[in-house]
Amino acid sequence: MAGRFQPGTSRTTVRGGATRATPATPAIPRQAAPAAAPRTRRWVPPGPLDLGLVLGPLRRGPADPTFRTTPDGSAWRASRTPAGPGTLRVAMRAGAVEAEAWGPGAEWLLDGLPDLLGAADDPEAFTPRHRLVAAAQHRRPGLRLLRTGLVLESLIPSILEQKITTDEAYRAWWLLVRTYGEPAPGPDTGMYVMPEPRTWALVPSWEWHRAGVDHKRASTILRAVKVARRLEEASAMAPEQAMARLELIPGIGPWTSAEVIQRSNGAADAVTVGDLHLPRIVGYALAGERNTDDAAMLELLSPYEGQRHRAARLILLSGRTPPRREPKMRRVDIAQW
Repeated sequence: MAGRFQPGTSRTTVRGGATRATPATPAIPRQAAPAAAPRTRRWVPPGPLDLGLVLGPLRRGPADPTFRTTPDGSAWRASRTPAGPGTLRVAMRAGAVEAEAWGPGAEWLLDGLPDLLGAADDPEAFTPRHRLVAAAQHRRPGLRLLRTGLVLESLIPSILEQKITTDEAYRAWWLLVRTYGEPAPGPDTGMYVMPEPRTWALVPSWEWHRAGVDHKRASTILRAVKVARRLEEASAMAPEQAMARLELIPGIGPWTSAEVIQRSNGAADAVTVGDLHLPRIVGYALAGERNTDDAAMLELLSPYEGQRHRAARLILLSGRTPPRREPKMRRVDIAQW
């Protein structure tokens, strides 16, 4: 489930968190094409909107080459759309969203702007059942669940995050996108668009190794990109059907499919199971129990059936997390093997 701009406490549905990972190998220098005039759109959201909370789940670490924020409050996103690569810049001005987009995918990105910012989401359908959740909702009225309509751009980094620390996953994503992606269209921001499926398929084995990606995760990505078109169709499916399609790929299980569908489909009920931290956080926040497992977490979230992903996000945003008693997951850099 997700991300935000401020440092977070876990690698679960609200992504983020301070990272000290600094890519060790410089990317291949490339020259972006001169920026053409952007396409623009102005959109008035139906209610309060916090860009940081809404778009935060798309950010894969502070150095993510496909996402950044600027001091003026703008959020920038580089995507590979069905129409081609595109760069989107969004900012809030006087209660309205002002957007600019560049590249072949500009029109597609602007057409999808309302869904991206949660227009299809219905926060009013959510009823808090716990005081902590109600307080978090009251403090975060601008939280909406985004929908990108793009599967692969969330699937590949989610596969990279399987069973390792966020620092390792963020470094791998940075290195692979900077090496095999292309400069984002528009102004020279230093951003990159992730590689197209064929390019992912041609990444040599030693480059996966150099990025710290083991054979299992690399093989899962290679299987996924071979059927990229079929996977992208999942963005128009009901969440349960979409998750089932993703899980047909060996190496993609409930954890990965939920992480993807939360972003690509805006699935309000796609709670992440199989996570190292989320069950403990939910259990501690709602029942004072730090040793909660997936089954107990789902039982605690059962009053929020249909909105369990939103409930989990609000719990994470509440900041109530169990004190750490165990060492952090050990970082294993396979690139040194």
